[in-house]
Amino acid sequence: MTDQKVRFDDGGAYELMMGTWSRLAGEIFLDWLALPDGLQCIDVGCGNGAFTELLVARCAPSMVAGIDPAAAQLDYARARHRAGIAEFQQGDAIALPFPESRFDAAIMALVIFFVSDPAKGATEMARVVRPGGTVAAYAWDIVGGGSPLEPINAEISALNRSASRPPNPGASRIEGLRDLWTSAGLEAIETREISVQRSFADFDEFWSVTLPGSAVGQSIAALSSGDAEIVKNRVRAKLPPDAAGRLTYGARANAIKGRVPN
Repeated sequence: MTDQKVRFDDGGAYELMMGTWSRLAGEIFLDWLALPDGLQCIDVGCGNGAFTELLVARCAPSMVAGIDPAAAQLDYARARHRAGIAEFQQGDAIALPFPESRFDAAIMALVIFFVSDPAKGATEMARVVRPGGTVAAYAWDIVGGGSPLEPINAEISALNRSASRPPNPGASRIEGLRDLWTSAGLEAIETREISVQRSFADFDEFWSVTLPGSAVGQSIAALSSGDAEIVKNRVRAKLPPDAAGRLTYGARANAIKGRVPN
């Protein structure tokens, strides 16, 4: 069974689905980082700017550089930004277009498992951060079943069909993140788990929000109508509503932070 390539091209649809999940985990993550005000930061793999906006609102940086390979996502990020602090440009996580020691902190939110070479991505973040600065990331625990998309992906896989998963899921494990940060030469490394929950008015809202804004929608679209209905019914059974008809379920991410040596 071959996983499909993951693409994120629709910033608005992504916002309804993963943007909300990103903020839920991102708030806990930023509280844990406890960054001081006034830093110059880089948001690597900024996507549609969901985490960038959270970083600006909660950490009061003096500037943020948002980098992402997807032009459509960057257009959405630019359109939503009002604070005038963030600048967005197209770029690759394994070849950041900045000189050494340019930033006080580099952050990668829900991206490390999409990077073609996670070790190079970690090394690049460390390269562009000044001595004593922070390099941090958080990622859904794909291997441990912590992704918000896991209820759907698991049922697609159960039919022996291709599920859309990141190319490097092992990079999201605590052990994998620690190895990457250690190999990048970072010190004072700390890790933690982040658990969050999200509620939907009912199953139909969950289904309609999740599919257009995620790669799993591509997987469902590739199924026959019969298989797609089987997956939908199995997921519905897996996520029963509460007495009020609301659907609530959780996701889990792994987070890491380290310091560039002085």
